[in-house]
Amino acid sequence: MSRQEKLLAKLLSKQSSFTWQELTSLLSGLGYRQLEGQGSRVKFDNGNPHAMINLHRPHPGNELKAYVKRQVIEHLKAGGLI
Repeated sequence: MSRQEKLLAKLLSKQSSFTWQELTSLLSGLGYRQLEGQGSRVKFDNGNPHAMINLHRPHPGNELKAYVKRQVIEHLKAGGLI
């Protein structure tokens, strides 16, 4: 199982925590590039204007909230990436 597959399995697991670094690594492997905004705002772009993911970098911690994980999963499913 590749690192990308392990990260995807961890993202889809409802029991495990998922860090910001793991998310950026996973999305990078899926062809997204990270675009910094103001403050903690970050966009992930894969070249399709309708497939952009808009998030806030978690702070002060590093773990993603459950609703952010759900949004990313829904977005990737809608785009046919998972």
